[in-house]
Amino acid sequence: MKLIQIWSSYYPVILAFLSFLYSVSLWFTGNKLEGIFVGIWVPSILGFSVAIRQIRRDTNPQKQKSHE
Repeated sequence: MKLIQIWSSYYPVILAFLSFLYSVSLWFTGNKLEGIFVGIWVPSILGFSVAIRQIRRDTNPQKQKSHE
């Protein structure tokens, strides 16, 4: 149960970190353009997760009050 709570809270950070590792591995294996492309995923994943959380808070104001 606790693992599910951790995953639901931190999945964007975990996915962004895995994307970063994949990007670095591509870069150092000689696939520099692919590594740069995958590296762009990191801020995209984090930005998208912030947007999703903001939408969830805007559509459910009762949940927002319980966190404060």
